[in-house]
Amino acid sequence: MRLAAITQTCADVPVPSSQEVMVVNVFAAAAASWGVAMALAPLLQIHKISRTRSSASVSVAYQEVLLVGFVLWLSYGVAAANLALIIPNAVAALVCAAGIVVTLRYR
Repeated sequence: MRLAAITQTCADVPVPSSQEVMVVNVFAAAAASWGVAMALAPLLQIHKISRTRSSASVSVAYQEVLLVGFVLWLSYGVAAANLALIIPNAVAALVCAAGIVVTLRYR
């Protein structure tokens, strides 16, 4: 593409209004907050395993798949410098890793 074509293409991109930016920021904060809540949810399973001293019915492979996903999303969030991705996925990765440790401990 020539420079004139690139400049014209960029000029056609609409600039979001301040209200649209605010809505996006509210959704980002809500999603990040709910993401942290979701990341903490496995603590319920960790508590049950610790209380019953058995993890026979818990799949370690499932937890490992989740951990890989959390680490990938965390890496993407770091690369994009996006706290809405970094915070919940960092918490989720730590809780998931702790869940794997507790599950293996009580096998």
